[in-house]
Amino acid sequence: MSNYVYMLLSKHKDNYYTYVGYSKNPSKRVILHNTSKGAKSTRGKHWFIIYKKKYINKSLALKAEYKLKKNKVKRNKIKLDFINKCK
Repeated sequence: MSNYVYMLLSKHKDNYYTYVGYSKNPSKRVILHNTSKGAKSTRGKHWFIIYKKKYINKSLALKAEYKLKKNKVKRNKIKLDFINKCK
């Protein structure tokens, strides 16, 4: 089964928030985040997927998730690219 790293975006008032995670089924996972059954930091906001990348195994996906979580520059670029594309 495929493994994915995904990034979610939420807008609350005038601020944008991102969340990076790992899942075998990102579509199902975002539903859990939106119903307050996901990670504690995602509760109370409406999230949608702005980035997902497929990996061949769990180990590679988890390493990529860790790198993306720590790389604020790349996260911000993905976020801004998505926001500008939607305008």
